[in-house]
Amino acid sequence: MLLRYWPESTNIKFMSLRMGGALLSVIMITASIFFLASRGLNLGVDFAGGTVMELQQTETVTVESVRAAMPFNAEVNTAVGTDARPIVVVKFGAADPAQLGDEFANLAPAAQAERAQQVTNDIVARTLKDKLGLTDSDFLRDDSVGPKVSGELFRSGIMALVVALGLMLAYIWFRFEWQFSVGAVAALAHDVIITLGVFSLLQLEFNLTTIAALLTIIGYSMNDTVVVFDRVREERRKYKKMPDRQVIDQSLNSTLSRTLLTSGTTLLALFAIFFLGGPVLRGMSFALIWGIFIGTYSSIFIASAIVLSLGMDLNKKPAEEVTGFQGIR
Repeated sequence: MLLRYWPESTNIKFMSLRMGGALLSVIMITASIFFLASRGLNLGVDFAGGTVMELQQTETVTVESVRAAMPFNAEVNTAVGTDARPIVVVKFGAADPAQLGDEFANLAPAAQAERAQQVTNDIVARTLKDKLGLTDSDFLRDDSVGPKVSGELFRSGIMALVVALGLMLAYIWFRFEWQFSVGAVAALAHDVIITLGVFSLLQLEFNLTTIAALLTIIGYSMNDTVVVFDRVREERRKYKKMPDRQVIDQSLNSTLSRTLLTSGTTLLALFAIFFLGGPVLRGMSFALIWGIFIGTYSSIFIASAIVLSLGMDLNKKPAEEVTGFQGIR
């Protein structure tokens, strides 16, 4: 019923606001680069190395009891397991060699680096079993990532983002024209950089699920951009004498209801995951929520504005506004 209150046609002058959008984007990108350089990313176990243990939450196994029993510093949170039952998630890195006993401290540095995580895991598991009365079956998950593997995962994750951007560039170039591919990939890079900056600012955990969320953002933003570009191309062919600015504005207005409805329904599910999914899913859901907002924004004020600046025909510059041209309402 609410759809009937949505205007049948809108006439928002998006391209008149493109300079303000460009300025806002420059500010956000500059701030993102500053935060990434000064604060860095809060790398999770996948990229920084360490261990993740999951325990079934019971009357005796709670966040408070596990935190009190831990022999080393650790991040302890509650979450929802795959069977919808509450679990306790414990994350920790390798302990300082001095905390692992004299025998370990006397090993060569290379041997310490190789064995530190496993020795730490053994001490933690043994301590939790002794203090909380646990058995091996109570450990639902016990995954470790060493420093060498975590470094490879981080490089692979970044490479996945770069390859995705490159393939998107090639696809749009083939599907449309080079001006459209430049605008689309610039918008995607804009989305990824600003999302990384937000993660650095808020110090949210950056792990493999975040990389998956970033790739999803790239796909979502590209889908929205392609819809707009396809309409721009249709309008350009239909109204050959219409100024480029008006063609793009008309295309954006004609796809606006589709964009808002698609984004709105997706956000309903993501907000539910963010608020009800627990700390384990919070980073991924936040990245997707932010990505929908920034992806929708960049499709309008980055991708479309770049196409307007470069022109929509290889053989001509963007058409100038014609005085007194009324256009199509």
